[in-house]
Amino acid sequence: MKNLFVTAFFMVAAMTYAQEKLTQNTIQGVLQGNQGQVVALAEAFSEEQYDWRPMDGVNSVAEALLHVAGGNYYLASKMGFAPPEDVDMMNLSKITGKENIIAALKKSNEFVLEKIILVEDDQFGEEVDFGFAKMNKLGGLLAIMEHNGEHKGQLIAYARSNGVTPPWSK
Repeated sequence: MKNLFVTAFFMVAAMTYAQEKLTQNTIQGVLQGNQGQVVALAEAFSEEQYDWRPMDGVNSVAEALLHVAGGNYYLASKMGFAPPEDVDMMNLSKITGKENIIAALKKSNEFVLEKIILVEDDQFGEEVDFGFAKMNKLGGLLAIMEHNGEHKGQLIAYARSNGVTPPWSK
């Protein structure tokens, strides 16, 4: 009986916490779905296809994936969440090799997912200068989600151009 009471207590506490963080949990869930699909695409490309680009002056597959990783760290850092000490933002774009790029992308995904939940409801209206625009923290969270979605679309087009079927479309 005591175990049942303890279990029920934690379930109620978790549900209450989830309601208190409804916006953060919703953004986190949508972002996690986008991130999963971007990683699935990254894994579906061959090592050789990582150098492919649709034309000169446009990001390659590898560059697009690293741009997503860098964007995760950059946007979160502007909201007060410094990248992990072992992440060198100045050299992130120099990472090579499919496995290393996927690892860097996954690490940035985990980092930003952890930080979303740390933004409190009463901080949503705080203004942040992202360099390219001034917006509030809620806008910053939505920008993180949108940025990942934008590049998911880009990578879908890259995949289709290379005969790679997005894994969730099979």
